[in-house]
Amino acid sequence: MVIKILLTIVFLAVTLFIGIKSRKQAKSVDGFVLGGRSVGPWLTAFAYGTSYFSAVVFVGYAGQFGWKYGLSATWIGVGNAVIGSLLAWILLGRRTKLMTQHIESRTMPDFFGTRYNSQGLRVVASVIAFVFLIPYTAGVYKGISTLFEMGFGVPYEYCVVIMAFLTAVYVILGGYKATAMNDFVQGVIMLFGIITVIAAVLNSQGGLSAAVEKLAALPADSTPAVSGSGGFTSLFGPDPWNLLGVVVLTSLGTWGLPQMVGKFYSITDEKAIHRGTIISTIFAFVVAGGCYFLGGFGRLFGTPPTLPNGRLAFDSIVPSMLVTLPDILIALVVLLVLSASMSTLASLVLTSSSTMTLDLIYRDKKALPGEVEEGSIDDLVAAKIERRKVVVMRVLIVFFIVISLMIALNPPTFIAQLMGISWGALAGAFLAPFLLGLYWRGVTTASVWACFVWGVGLTVVNMLIGNPINPINCGAIAMVGGFVVVVLTSLFTKKMSKERVNQIFECYKKK
Repeated sequence: MVIKILLTIVFLAVTLFIGIKSRKQAKSVDGFVLGGRSVGPWLTAFAYGTSYFSAVVFVGYAGQFGWKYGLSATWIGVGNAVIGSLLAWILLGRRTKLMTQHIESRTMPDFFGTRYNSQGLRVVASVIAFVFLIPYTAGVYKGISTLFEMGFGVPYEYCVVIMAFLTAVYVILGGYKATAMNDFVQGVIMLFGIITVIAAVLNSQGGLSAAVEKLAALPADSTPAVSGSGGFTSLFGPDPWNLLGVVVLTSLGTWGLPQMVGKFYSITDEKAIHRGTIISTIFAFVVAGGCYFLGGFGRLFGTPPTLPNGRLAFDSIVPSMLVTLPDILIALVVLLVLSASMSTLASLVLTSSSTMTLDLIYRDKKALPGEVEEGSIDDLVAAKIERRKVVVMRVLIVFFIVISLMIALNPPTFIAQLMGISWGALAGAFLAPFLLGLYWRGVTTASVWACFVWGVGLTVVNMLIGNPINPINCGAIAMVGGFVVVVLTSLFTKKMSKERVNQIFECYKKK
């Protein structure tokens, strides 16, 4: 127990030290939200990866989907690396950096407002982001607390409150630059931790070959795809179609999440994007692939307890795999999940507070290059407004954390379902208009409105009528269907001014 406590204290001390050290760089809005748009490839790549993978993955998804799909759950990690990281950086990285810098966009709602010349889109997008980031944040709290309860014997409620307080202090102190620097430290812990934990868990089962043989001997659940033994070690598992839905949601979904796309806003230049692509992809292969591979052996450690509603407590699967490990390894696991989750929480609360401040409370109308900016103010007044915005963002960070904390103390569903609701609504509404807006000049303002209604509407209606479609699959449908909605609506609605669109796309001709 002493080792666990000491390592955790050292970790928290380093985290807070970096936050304090970064305060000077968090005085302006650009510094607080984007790190001055000067964050290098290693910090950006690790910030992307650590924001991507948190307790939601390690505790929630790895446990639940490892139980359902066996070793084929590893495909989720592969999809996260190839689609969620590699392709995301290739297709979004450069164009997002250039266009958002050209139109002086700091947030995703800001991008929608300027790219499609609609302050209404900006406001509605900010509300959508704020509302649907809350359940995801609550899920992250739940995951951290499950591991802390297992490792330290501290009640769930205390864990949640402690994590909320630490996150608030950490983000308020240093903003994005502190987050990125800490993400690098936390990412190193995650890489080392997942490799060590996998080795220890497999060793407890007699090695990799013995563990696979034991898993292969277990009968698969009754599914249309596989029956009898061997289903949990087969290439695509006992339920390949639902597995595909998870891959789509968790891999493609990152392309439409404000807290993920925002990492491309802050990177230094195109060379850094190329290096960041490689770093981020390798990180995802190791961390995500490792988490789901580990979860695939969950059935070897017994059946999880049953909840009052009769369902299995999937969130307890991974903790049950780790409970017999030596103290030093349990401490490493706690640090692993703490690293992943604190970085994700920091990213979520920073994204939410900046969106509410810049896109809802202060809605500065920006002029494109070559246009005359209306209502210009002198530098002194502008500096005061900038400082005021940073103060408001810090206050909203506290507000956002309190709301998510209240939900975390009364969790309505499994971690994975919380994530499915959040990702489905956000990516269903934002993914298609954001990605197509970077490439296609023909996207119309009306099509973006239609996609907002589609993504949020499908998710909310499905939830209100009792989730006849699994929230995970519903989220995947919302994302893929968004492209159809945007393209079809754009073909039959009023086009944007060619002059304005050409001004926006000038950013790509400069490079």
